[in-house]
Amino acid sequence: MSLRSARRASQIFFTVLFFWFCVVATLGERFTELSGWPVNLFLELDPLAAIATLLSTHTLYRGLLWALLTVCATILLGRVFCGFVCPFGAMHQFVGRLSLRGRPTALRLEKNRFHPAQNLKYVLLAFFLAAAALGPGGGGSLLVGLLDPLCLAQRSVNLALLPFLERLGIAVRGEPRLAREALAIAAVFLAAILLNLHRPRFFCRFLCPLGALLGLLGRFALLRIGRTPEACTGCTLCERSCEGACEPTGRIRTAECVLCLNCLADCRHGAIALSTRASAAGEIPLPDPGRRAVLAAAVAGAATVALGRVGGATGATWSPSLVRPPGALAEEEFLSRCIRCGQCMRVCPTNVIHPAGLEEGLEALWTPKLDFRAGTSGCQHTCIACGRLCPTAAIRPLRLEERLGTAEFASRGPLRIGCAFVDRGRCLPWAMDRPCIVCQENCPVSPKAIFTRPVYTEVRLAEPLIVREAAGERIGLAAGRLPPGRFATGDYYVPLPSGRRLRIRAHGEQAIELAAAIPEAELPFSGSALSIAIRLQQPYVDPERCIGCGVCEHECPVLGKRAIRVTAENESRHPRHRMIL
Repeated sequence: MSLRSARRASQIFFTVLFFWFCVVATLGERFTELSGWPVNLFLELDPLAAIATLLSTHTLYRGLLWALLTVCATILLGRVFCGFVCPFGAMHQFVGRLSLRGRPTALRLEKNRFHPAQNLKYVLLAFFLAAAALGPGGGGSLLVGLLDPLCLAQRSVNLALLPFLERLGIAVRGEPRLAREALAIAAVFLAAILLNLHRPRFFCRFLCPLGALLGLLGRFALLRIGRTPEACTGCTLCERSCEGACEPTGRIRTAECVLCLNCLADCRHGAIALSTRASAAGEIPLPDPGRRAVLAAAVAGAATVALGRVGGATGATWSPSLVRPPGALAEEEFLSRCIRCGQCMRVCPTNVIHPAGLEEGLEALWTPKLDFRAGTSGCQHTCIACGRLCPTAAIRPLRLEERLGTAEFASRGPLRIGCAFVDRGRCLPWAMDRPCIVCQENCPVSPKAIFTRPVYTEVRLAEPLIVREAAGERIGLAAGRLPPGRFATGDYYVPLPSGRRLRIRAHGEQAIELAAAIPEAELPFSGSALSIAIRLQQPYVDPERCIGCGVCEHECPVLGKRAIRVTAENESRHPRHRMIL
């Protein structure tokens, strides 16, 4: 097997493995579910995520130590990760190869010639690393997750491709999953893929910050592509399929070489080889994006984070609508760790975790937030899956006892992710004289955080009710008609002069059956007016017991803007957000 064939086999293997890990990142114990699969493998092999996290938090989550394998391989062999392992790079290479298939050699040489704009990725790298390292108070933000190829690919598959396939009836487990921001995420992914029709591996050449980092780390690679001294005839065929546009014919740009090995196969004279010696034609070991451009990018990265926080989004004017998953760190710490990979959203069994949009600010874009209207339920208070899968511990792994506030955590009480608030202007018992106790019935905590207080109010009728006769448990009507069965639900009563109320058991259009006999002294006389009262159980929230799980909001029968809604107030993750009781 040739080296190029080995590279293609490696790309196919790792790309299939990547998609498999995305598919099985679903809670469960079957072979096709989580069941011990190392679904974070590619994210943990990402040295850019590891370095950016180290800069932003001054700590390194142990799972990201696997990135040292990528660093060591790069130091030994150059950008071997880009050419042999990266699934996103393999997708670009496949589409770019299709776009040039059958095209004349002159056009292929033109498309694979180095372009000065390839230095843009090094400028972007400076921007993202500065944003991670130079935020206010010494802690930055992991904006790198927006363009890091592994985070971008993982997010796109988790939140756009797989939900789309489920909508088509492919790989459905129960209800197809919802995914907010799917259109925007898919648009970025497709744009990156389709740009390969303009130039092969466009994203890798011009935009990839991970490729830029690996290019710098591979400056002193021990084994590299190069030209041998005598054999080259200057035919430039080695550049016909060069994926990195590294110009192997002349002074090879080692930072741009993605080790596609196409030049070895295309050279007919054996002039290109893998060697421990430098290329005979010379090398350009480092890119030249310009010191001013790099400095400007670094200043812009630091300023973007600082200016983004001027409005107080992580301070006094924090957004109560931004409810984070259970175990999320305090907001500034969370933003310094979250790489926007979508793993927590994929594993959530109730599909209640979704990516935030720009309404929460650039820093929060595509980070996880809870949308209680979506999915199959609220955030189940016995679930700790999201923190167990987060590759950077932005959502820290919890024990079930900590989530529930039991065992050694009993003194702290259960973990709160927010608090529910009743909107009395939309609540059926409060605003519309309609009986409803759905929120109270579905509250999962014990004792319940939602309780009700009964009130009785007179029902508005289309026409007055006039009594014809009354005896025992029955009242006949001389005037007025009742909609059959409407008032026989157990919530409607006939008030008596003494203040006592008798429940309506059944009724017709002009006859009412009560649950108990009317006392002789309180029998309504013929010709008197009759009223009907409704018992309304108006809900209240006990903030000491509410954990913000959102089950009440999900189940509320008022569609659209719910009559009971959860906000981040009273959450456990930050003492400043707790309500003063």
